[in-house]
Amino acid sequence: MKKEIRNVNEEKGILQITTVDERWYIRQSTDEATGLPTYDYVPSVTWIADHYPKGIAFYKWLASKGWDEAEALKQAAADKGSKVHLAIADLIDGKEVKINAKYINPTTEKEEELTLEEYEAISSFAEWFKKVKPKVVERDFVVWGEGYAGTVDLFCEIDGRAYVVDFKTSQYIWPSHELQVSAYLHALPPEKDTDESFPPHLAILQLGYRLNKNKYKFTEIEDNYQEFLAAKLIWAKEQKGVYPAQKDYPLKIKL
Repeated sequence: MKKEIRNVNEEKGILQITTVDERWYIRQSTDEATGLPTYDYVPSVTWIADHYPKGIAFYKWLASKGWDEAEALKQAAADKGSKVHLAIADLIDGKEVKINAKYINPTTEKEEELTLEEYEAISSFAEWFKKVKPKVVERDFVVWGEGYAGTVDLFCEIDGRAYVVDFKTSQYIWPSHELQVSAYLHALPPEKDTDESFPPHLAILQLGYRLNKNKYKFTEIEDNYQEFLAAKLIWAKEQKGVYPAQKDYPLKIKL
C-alpha cells in the first residue's frame, strides 16, 4: 500500500489518508477571518495510540521475530483486520457473507477471497451478535476530538446500556487498544448523549479468538483517556513538523 485515500464522511467532507507510516483525517472548514475554505489535518487515534509504550511482552516478541518479519506479520494482521471489518459491515447492513466472498486487501489493493481464518473471525462475530442481540445505533462513523480523529466500529445498546465497541482480530488486548476506545469516548458528538445510559461503556470484541470455545471475547475497558493524552504528547514530539502535503489532497476537483 503506497497511499490510500478514503472518503469516510461525504456529508461532512472528511477524508482518511493512510500511508505505510501515517494516517491522517482531513476535513474542510472555513477560515473565520477571510471566509475562505481551509483544511483541518489531525492524526488518527490509532497512529497516536501506537506511540504509547508497548510493554516488555511486545519487545520480547519483536526480538524473537526480528524487525523485517515482525513488520510483515503486523501488516498481514492489519490486512486481515481490514477485510474482516468490511465483511462485518455487510453483516450489520443485513447482507449475506459467503465463504468465498471477496474484499479489498489494502496492501495489494485488490479484491481477495476471504481466508479460512478471516471467515472464522466473521463467523464468531455472527455468533456474538446472535447471542448478545445488540441494538445497533451506528457503525463505522468518524469522531473528531481535540487534535485527533478516528472511526468507531460500533455504537450500540446492550441490555439498555450504550457501548462503544472496537473490533480486534488479535489474540491479545494491548494498551494501545484501550487508549483507542477511550479516545473515541471523549470525541463522541453531543447527539450520542441521548439518555441516562450516557456515558457509554467501552469494550473490545476480539474475533477469531482461539482461547475459548466461543471463538470471541468481549472485554469491557476502563476509560484511559489521560494515558491517551500522554501518548498524544509523545506523538507530537516524535512527529514534530510532519504534515501531509495539502496540495496532494484536494477534497474536490472541478473545471
